[in-house]
Order: sequence, then C-alpha cells, then structure tokens
Amino acid sequence: MAHGSTAPPTVWSKDLAQPTIHQTAYVHAFSNIVGDVHVGENVLVAPGTSIRADQGTPFHIGENSNVQDGVVIHGLEQGRVVGDDGKNYSVWIGQNTSVTHMCLIYGPAYVGDGCFIGFRSTIFNARVGKGCIVMMHALIQDVEVPAGKYVPSGSVITRQEQAERLPDVQSVDADFAHHMIDVNDALRRGYRCAEDIGCITAIRKELEQSYQSTKDTMTTLPNATATHAGQAAHLNSSDVSQVRRLLSQGYRVSAEVADRRRFQTSSWHSYALGDSNREGDIIKALERCLAEHEGDYVRLLGVDTRSKRRVLEQVIHRPGDKNGTTTFSPQYRKNAQTNASSNGFGSNGFGSNGSSSNNGYRTQSGPLKPQVVDQVRGLLSQGYRIGMEHADARRFRTSSWHTCPPIQSSRESEVFSALEQCLAEHQGEYIRLIGIDTQAKRRVLEMIVQRPGDEAQTSAPRTSSYGGPSNNGTSSAGRSAGYSSAPADSGQLSGDVVQQIRGLLSQGYRIGMEHADARRFRTSSWHTCPPVQSNRESEVLSALEQCMSEHQGEYVRLIGIDSKAKRRVLETIVQRPGGGSTVTSQPQIRPTAVATSGAKRASNGYSAPVSSQKLRPEAIDQIKSLLSQGNRIGTEHANARRFQTSSWKSCATVESTQLSHVVKALEDCMKEHSGEYVRLIGIDPKAKRRVLETIIQRP
Repeated sequence: MAHGSTAPPTVWSKDLAQPTIHQTAYVHAFSNIVGDVHVGENVLVAPGTSIRADQGTPFHIGENSNVQDGVVIHGLEQGRVVGDDGKNYSVWIGQNTSVTHMCLIYGPAYVGDGCFIGFRSTIFNARVGKGCIVMMHALIQDVEVPAGKYVPSGSVITRQEQAERLPDVQSVDADFAHHMIDVNDALRRGYRCAEDIGCITAIRKELEQSYQSTKDTMTTLPNATATHAGQAAHLNSSDVSQVRRLLSQGYRVSAEVADRRRFQTSSWHSYALGDSNREGDIIKALERCLAEHEGDYVRLLGVDTRSKRRVLEQVIHRPGDKNGTTTFSPQYRKNAQTNASSNGFGSNGFGSNGSSSNNGYRTQSGPLKPQVVDQVRGLLSQGYRIGMEHADARRFRTSSWHTCPPIQSSRESEVFSALEQCLAEHQGEYIRLIGIDTQAKRRVLEMIVQRPGDEAQTSAPRTSSYGGPSNNGTSSAGRSAGYSSAPADSGQLSGDVVQQIRGLLSQGYRIGMEHADARRFRTSSWHTCPPVQSNRESEVLSALEQCMSEHQGEYVRLIGIDSKAKRRVLETIVQRPGGGSTVTSQPQIRPTAVATSGAKRASNGYSAPVSSQKLRPEAIDQIKSLLSQGNRIGTEHANARRFQTSSWKSCATVESTQLSHVVKALEDCMKEHSGEYVRLIGIDPKAKRRVLETIIQRP
C-alpha cells in the first residue's frame, strides 16, 4: 500500500518523507505511494497506480478526488507550481477532480478543482484551470489552460495561443464530470466496506434475508400470482411486442434489475426468467419480476446466443411507474401465439398506441401528434434526454438550426409542456425533436415534428377527406392524418402503405411514384408519375391514389427520396396488375373485363383468404408482402446440432409465386421435418440476395 521503500536509493531519495493519508481515503493495496504525498478526505487511489514524490516533491491530492487504475504521477527535481494554499508543490491536484485510467501527470503540474482528465492524457509542466474537461489522448505541455475550458480528444496543446482559443465547457460535459465523481465515490465506499467485517456481515445478512424472501414468494406464488400480478404489475403492449419480436427471431429474452444507486453506476443484477422460450412463460416471468421489484429499475434484454451478444437493452419499468396500464389475462396468454404480430417493434422500436398515457397526457387534446408522443415516451423509457431545435426556411436549407431552451427534466408531463411551448413560439418554422444519449454524448434521434404551413392540431376531432376522424380513431394506421385503414375495395390505401409514407415524411424525405406496364416492369423501365411537391401527408396520399387510379392495369411503386443526399431510401411496389394491389380505385371496369379481372385475382390467390394449420397469420402476411414486392420464397431446415452451427439444409425449391402454392410448399417442408427447425427465406431474384430470414417452426 502506501510506503516509502519502493524507490531505489538515489541522491534525492535518501530522506523521503512518509505519505499523509486521511482516514476516510482509500488506497488500494496494489498501488504505490512514495514520498511526501498528501491524500485528502474521501480520495480513491485505485489499483495499479504509481504516485512517486521521490524526485519532484511534494504532491497534493485534494478531497473527493479519484486517481484511477494505471495512473502515473511523478515530477522533475526542479520546477514547482503554487498550490491553492499558497505553498510550492511539484504536483497539485485539486478537489472533486477525476484523473482517469492510464493518465500521466508529470510535475511541475497543476490541476484545479472540479477537473476531468481523460484516459491516457498527459500533463507536463502545465497548469489546468478550475473546471476544465480534458478528453482522451490529449497532450498539455508548457501552457496554462484557463478555467472552464474544453480540450477535445487527441488535442496537442503546446502553445499558449492554442490554450486561449479552446472552447468553453458545456453543461452536459460538467454533468459527466460530476457523474464520474459520484461513481468513484461509490467505488471508494465499496472498497472500504469490503475490508470492514461489520459492514460486509450486515450486507450478507441483508442478502440472506432477500434470498429467503424470494424463496418464500416463489413457494406461495402459485396461489398468489393472479392477485399479485393483477394488482401490481403488467407489461404494456409495446413491451409484449418487443418480447414477441425477439422470440420470433430466435433470440433469448432475459431481464436485469437495479435500485436507484446501482442504476446510476450501471451495476445491474440479472433476474432469471427460466429456460422456456414460450411467449406466455416469458411474459408471466417478466410480470413476476415487475411485481417483485416494483421500486427498482427493470430492463428487458434480447440475447443472441450464437454470437454471444446483446441485441436489445430497454428499460421497461422505473421506480414510481404506475402499473396496470394494460392487463393481460390468462386467456390472452393462452392465445398469444395465435394472435402474435411479426411487426411488434413498430416503426422505431416503441409501442404504437399513441392515445394511451402513463402520466395522464392525452394525445387527442394536445398539439403533439401521437407518433411524436410515442417517440418521446420511448426515448425517456431508455434513459435518453429530449431536446428541440428550430429553423426558418433559409436556415433549414443550410442545416443551421437554433436550439430551443434545454429540457432538464425527464418527467413526461414537463417534457411535453416544453415541447408544446417550443412549437407555439416557432409556429412558422421547422422544428425537430432530438434524442440525446448523455453517457455517449451523441444523438440517437433527429425527427422533424413541424414544418411551415402545418395546421395546428386542436382538441376537436376533424374529418379528413379520406373518411373518419383524424385523431379519435382506433386504427393505428390512421391516427395522425385522419387516414383510416380499410379493405382494398373501399378506395383507400392499406395501413402499411400509409405508415410507410408517414414514416418517410416524419424523417424529412420526399415522396415519388413510378409506374410500368408488364413489359416495362420486366426490363425495369419505369415511368415517373407527376412529382409530389407537397410534404403534407393528406396531399401525398391523394397524389398516390391519383397515380394508382390513372394506371390501374400497371405496376405502381412508391419512392422515398433523400433530397439532400440525392438518393432513394425506399422502393416498394404498392399496386400490381390484376388485383394484386393495395388499393382499388372507384370501379370503372368495362363489363367485358370483369370476368378476366376476377379470374386473375382468383388465380394468384391474393383475393381469397388463405388459412393454414401450421403457419401463423403473421407468417402468411410476411409471405404476401414478399410476393407483392417481386421476391421469391425459399425454406431451410436444421436439426438441433446443425441449428447451433448454422448449418441449414434447403427444402424443395418453391417455383410458384401464387400464395396458396407457396403456403402448401411450406407446410410440406414443416411436416417432413416436424422435429427440426424450419425457417422462411425471402429472396430478391434481381439482386441475388436474401431479404428475410425468419424461423417459422421449432422442435
């Protein structure tokens, strides 16, 4: 630990003073402190550090600071800095400062209060002022950095004019520095507790009581599950959809819990959900986890067992959350597999029920669109912060956005209030929603939520030209623009197409359409429909219907265009000749063509409903979607051993593109290999690549 005998005998090390270490500080046994080193209150000196005040001396480390693993602090025999107490030191490190992993502080050096020195950075013959943030792999030499400056990663600051031109520290950077202090103080207390018999004994007793309580709960669970789960904890629809989606892709589902202190330090505990991969069992286990940890954070994990990595981490419960927003009865669990949807993630991985609220916010009566409310809730549930930016038409073209007042709160009601205020103050401008990962210091979402000319939403329901109320309907496809999903013979676009258009517009993309007859379709020679200049959803939908109406006997495809990058982001066929379209305009078919058209619809199998005892409804929907886009269908099978090594074998080739024939071929493959895994393959014959792989049968 701290001693003075590790320095070799030299001229300057003959009469070394002993370190002075405050009783509340913690110095790890695998660290070395040599010479006249003052270690203040609540300081952490982590394993692998070397603090040698044998040549340059003395050193000072202020209270509440932390010196992390692998740090080296040394100094030249000549040269001193003036500490905050007015005395001369070889190295001075102030209060509440983090000197992070593998840093080198070589005196004469001064680091002020409240600083953060990033990994592998070097400070030599320099002063770093109070409240500075020095990021990773930086070099600061022969300069004085003014207080409150930010030094980017990889910077080499060796001239004073460079130091003067550094940017100021932002609030998010200061928050990060404070967070590091709190984390390492918790680590210091943990180290001290581990060496204190009384402290560690108390923790062991607490754990034993917790284990006994859990055991008792599990013993009485069969008689109490219905009452407990019915009163205390239920998964909402978006969480169930996440579970369903993970299981359908062959991933394992797990959970972790953490109290408030462990949540701040990302120290999660695993919660066993059992070995079953049945949806009903997983949901019951998750609800039991929520009931047992009502006052803790709970997060859902998706695990790829083959690559041994996590594919999803999502917080599904926080302390203070009100449970019971969605109740799943035993009958629901019994029928969950039958009623499952393969698109459970939604367009952005969050739930799509925009009209429900955990905190009393109702989208029908507020100016925020339902999809915006869903996005905000999803971001907050994962621990992200929310921001807003605005720009007029000129600044929008040059991407010069202004920031709305920062939203410091993470409470839904306060965030929604701030968003509404920004929208009200900048009605004639573009406004975009920002999702911010404060730990990684990066943006996870940029979504335009208002454009010039958008009509303000009011609490009164308005009727769209497409029929139905715009925000009071129960259809998730038609909430925000008054467009309700309908059968193909009603003259309206399908819900999937409307959702695709809505998603493209919300991300700032433009919409285009192209058409081609059968001959041009085979040679990919498409003609362009009249361009859609508007970005309002109702006008885009109207233009798409007009294009499809004008070219009823042809292929029509929807185009998503990134106007900045000048590239296409989506191409999807929305109409095919002979009734395989997602829309049927007002009937204008000549009498002589009725029989032919009907025969085509019957022959391709799209009009007549197709059922299967082996395939789930969502699998049939996926097959329909693949065939409608011109893709081919294939199947593969593997036993348990081959599944673990991803050595799949192909079933008989599916030559047909008729839905009924494809379903029959899949059923034959599943029957022939009933004790094996079977997966559905979607193949793009032009690009000669797979566009889908999904497991449709398990042993």
